[in-house]
Amino acid sequence: MTTTDAAARLTHRPADEEDITTLVALYDGAARWMLERGIDQWKPGGKGEEHFRQRIASDEVWLAYDGAAVAGAYEIWWADEAAWGVQPPVAGYVHRLMTRRGAPAGTGRALLARAEQRIAEAGLDRCRLDCVTSNPRLRDYYEAAGYAVVGELPGKVAADGSTYGVLLLEKRLG
Repeated sequence: MTTTDAAARLTHRPADEEDITTLVALYDGAARWMLERGIDQWKPGGKGEEHFRQRIASDEVWLAYDGAAVAGAYEIWWADEAAWGVQPPVAGYVHRLMTRRGAPAGTGRALLARAEQRIAEAGLDRCRLDCVTSNPRLRDYYEAAGYAVVGELPGKVAADGSTYGVLLLEKRLG
């Protein structure tokens, strides 16, 4: 299935409090998948109910469905000072792009395209995201989707106080 096919099949809706358990399960499933493949990025339990509750309250969290089944989710933030510093309001920031294991091929790219569309609908002309420097496959994935590396933050601070490096990526919309 192509990204276009996946995008045509998916429906999207904003997440609410009743979806928090689903969001935590999606995150943990993606984290386990990464660990099984030797990718040192997300950890099961790394984003719990309180994280998603706060994101729903302050920004946007979206769920995507393939029929009745949850296919994935993503967060859109309207600022990301921890990674990007204070910026003029020209961009939306995508975080936690998650697909359910077994979702149709192309689902991740379709979720990203819908997040970009939502950011453009909000009147912004850039989509930004970051990815850990230790995951070159993820960098390649985003570059193939039209993103360009525009910076690097070698010491982003995690919730537990540890630091890690991230690449800052941006795509012009429109």
